[in-house]
Amino acid sequence: MLEPALRILKDVFGYDSFRGRQGAIIERVANGGDALVLMPTGGGKSLCFQVPALLRPGLAVVVSPLIALMEDQVATLDELGVAAVALNSTLSAAEQRQIADRIRRNEIKLLYVAPERLVQPRMLEFLQDLDIALFAIDEAHCVSQWGHDFRPEYLQLGQLAELFPHVPRIALTATADMRTREEIVTRLHLQNAERFLSSFDRPNIFYRIVPKEQPRKQLLAFLKERKGDAGIVYCLSRKKVEEVATFLSAEGFPALPYHAGLAYDVRAGNQKRFLNEEGLIMVATIAFGMGIDKPNVRFVAHLDLPKSLEAYYQETGRAGRDGLPADAWMAYGLQDVITLKQMLQSSEGDERHKRLEQHKLDAMLALCEQIRCRRQALLQYFDEELPKPCGHCDNCVDNVQTWDATEPARQALSAIFRSGQRYGVGHLVDVLLGKDNDKVRSSGHQHLSVFGMGKALSEGEWRSLFRQLVARGLADVDLEGYGGLRLSEACRPLLRGEVTLELRRDLKPQLAAKSSSSGGSSASQLVRPDEREQWEALRALRRKLAEEHAVPPYVIFPDSTLLEMLRSQPGSMAEMGEVSGVGARKLERYGAAFLEVLSGAAEIVPVVVDIRHELVSLARAGMTPQQIAGQLKCTEKNVYSLLAEAIGRQQLSLEQALDLPMELLGEIQDAFLDADGELPAVAAIVEQFAGRVPEGVLYCVRAALQAEFEV
Repeated sequence: MLEPALRILKDVFGYDSFRGRQGAIIERVANGGDALVLMPTGGGKSLCFQVPALLRPGLAVVVSPLIALMEDQVATLDELGVAAVALNSTLSAAEQRQIADRIRRNEIKLLYVAPERLVQPRMLEFLQDLDIALFAIDEAHCVSQWGHDFRPEYLQLGQLAELFPHVPRIALTATADMRTREEIVTRLHLQNAERFLSSFDRPNIFYRIVPKEQPRKQLLAFLKERKGDAGIVYCLSRKKVEEVATFLSAEGFPALPYHAGLAYDVRAGNQKRFLNEEGLIMVATIAFGMGIDKPNVRFVAHLDLPKSLEAYYQETGRAGRDGLPADAWMAYGLQDVITLKQMLQSSEGDERHKRLEQHKLDAMLALCEQIRCRRQALLQYFDEELPKPCGHCDNCVDNVQTWDATEPARQALSAIFRSGQRYGVGHLVDVLLGKDNDKVRSSGHQHLSVFGMGKALSEGEWRSLFRQLVARGLADVDLEGYGGLRLSEACRPLLRGEVTLELRRDLKPQLAAKSSSSGGSSASQLVRPDEREQWEALRALRRKLAEEHAVPPYVIFPDSTLLEMLRSQPGSMAEMGEVSGVGARKLERYGAAFLEVLSGAAEIVPVVVDIRHELVSLARAGMTPQQIAGQLKCTEKNVYSLLAEAIGRQQLSLEQALDLPMELLGEIQDAFLDADGELPAVAAIVEQFAGRVPEGVLYCVRAALQAEFEV
């Protein structure tokens, strides 16, 4: 079965060989066996069911939790010449009937459907009358009642085993600890499934974690090296998401907010823009992420601490899915720990569940304060051993220094105890440094034996020490007492002098900023200066084709394929067909156009993004002409002129370009149509609407009418 599978891989998808365990998984499912697949994000999970779907007779049914993910995969398959459809709530009854008819006529090979729809009795009856090739259950961890992605409808998917006993089922996930894996097996009745557990390692991601000092300034220093790259910035609260998105946009980094508090159409519009445009940054809560299939996300930054290593792994895993270098960057501080502990304490759930969540938070903190290779520590959490340090994380690159903090730690713990175990870090540091201020005097702490005892260390060093004491469980946050610090049982041996304590020495801020670009993930660093002009020309062609086909640019070709074209410089269609990611259908559709750019025969598209393409995207995303003018830094007059041009070329509808009351729109249309013969020029009716609408609106309405007449 592997030989025909390899043929499909090359002819349809344009790849020469399978990666990791893909071949074995495909063979298992193609031969009718069940499979549980645990594979990291970007590892190529989709091929594990798409190839068997093309090998086996009948319809392959893919269960997917998000409309955006379904539409993305259907668009990708359509570009490859594979008949695939998504059945979801955005379709009208007539469109759904049309899809059902095409399925009955065997015209569809893959059907994407949400779990809610699949488990409806009518849907199951419909499928029982068909020849089903396989069921693929994507994002299978949604079955776990312990996870934050839990979807109750997934629990009902177990019935597929009884209703379709001879149809192979494959469950796939990128994040599942042992407990979640067992839940998937039990709830989906996959006891006979072969388990394929791939390595959790994402070697192309460079991990860096820095102490939070001036987070926005630190983020800007990180982003400066990555201008023009697509990325995600995660924040804990909705308010912070809005503020950071506004801040980044003002600093020249186009950023969009995403959180559950935004109206659905705003969220959907922002997500669509992020997928379709290049160089946008999404600032988001954890509400954003699952199903984001954009392969060229070059960085994921955390401005707040994730609550578990599972969440951190899943969120950072959205970077670099194309296999090219990417960055996972995080700034964290003691306040993050306090906030998460407070959230945990006030959350629902029994004590056992809270203990488990606390354990997960402790593991996350341990990674932050880790002295050895971060990748080794991260993989060890997922029961995987990395034999030697990775050489591709901040701890490996910066040669982390440690220091004997035994005596200062005792002083810090003594300060906590002697001040009554109810003060925060700021006050404790003031006491240790001997600061003579109102708060110290009003509490009488200038008389404590530890007052002024810590002048050998700076304020920053003391803050770092307190943070690490909490991370190591030697001090704890008193959540009942307004976040003051108190001693924990674990600190006794240190106070009694039975053990010593080594802590990591934080890099000086300027050093951390300097080394933040280690890892070289920036898209601008992917190509050499002498390649830049041709690289931008290839990207501009891709953008143009993507717009014509109404798909995200990466669906035409991912960055990795463009990079291989750039490096291998194919000179013929046969050589272009050898480029990884160029299958038969894409070679036929796009091969000649890309060859033309590579040969220099095509006019090199300027490096500056054609404003027209971006304008159309912004209008489709629901931005007003005024907002578009601000975003593109041009005049409103220019925007209206380009909108009218796009309407005339039928790239935009009038409704997408303008938000006009129906009565006013009707009045403007009547003014144009009342003239005998051809449409009059705008000048003929401009006075009629002076002061009511900008002149540009009239040009747009005229362009729409003109386009109608020409059809």
